[in-house]
Amino acid sequence: MRAFVVDSFTDTAFAGNPAGVVLLDSPADPAWMQSVAAELRHSETAFVVVGGPEDEPKPLRWFTPTTEVPLCGHATLATAHVLGGDQRFDTRSGVLTCTALDDGWIEMDFPTDPPEPVDPPEALAAGLPGVTVEATARAATKVLVRAASAAEVRAVQPDHAALAAVPSRGVVLTARGDRPGGDFVSRVFAPQVGIPEDPVTGSAHCALAPWWAAELGRDPREATFVGEQASARGGVVRMALRGDRVGLRGRAVTVLRGDLVI
Repeated sequence: MRAFVVDSFTDTAFAGNPAGVVLLDSPADPAWMQSVAAELRHSETAFVVVGGPEDEPKPLRWFTPTTEVPLCGHATLATAHVLGGDQRFDTRSGVLTCTALDDGWIEMDFPTDPPEPVDPPEALAAGLPGVTVEATARAATKVLVRAASAAEVRAVQPDHAALAAVPSRGVVLTARGDRPGGDFVSRVFAPQVGIPEDPVTGSAHCALAPWWAAELGRDPREATFVGEQASARGGVVRMALRGDRVGLRGRAVTVLRGDLVI
């Protein structure tokens, strides 16, 4: 079967977030998919069934090196890129629609994940040394932390063992943007699911978009944002917030094509 490695949320090879993409003729055994994801070692590998009727959404699942996840932005973008842009996928988070835009970007229609304010988890201070925590919130699968400055977000050297004790699938550290054209910066740490730091995380922006709409005083029914994920590889996510849906826009570059023989 065909397999690919695609760098998502970037137009430059070896930047953004790499994802594995495996094309299946029929549904595969979950244990086998987990083994393939562990072998490829990307933060997520997508498995999409392309052998079904053309007019029906294609079944799509995502696996980290250690577990299956309910939603993944960069691997969905990578899959749509491999398949030609305009796609519909049947997933654990519902039907997701991807649309190729005229400027070469792809927009993914995702559900929002509005976070609710919470007290900082006990492990947070140890996990994010040097960060001034101004606010914390909990989304469906992640804890969001607003830092005092983008400089703190860029400079933090997290204690992954401490963050692994935070009861969530990941910690999203964010602050107001410090560069022209950017509304906010973020970094995402998910040692709980085998990902010390995710380079660019589409699903995190499903929570970041509504949170920053409130923080910046923008209309949650219709607002646009540009987010920079300030990992070592780096990447940019454009967002169009539309009530309980958000259009996540990104570009992607294929860096490897091959045959998976096992």
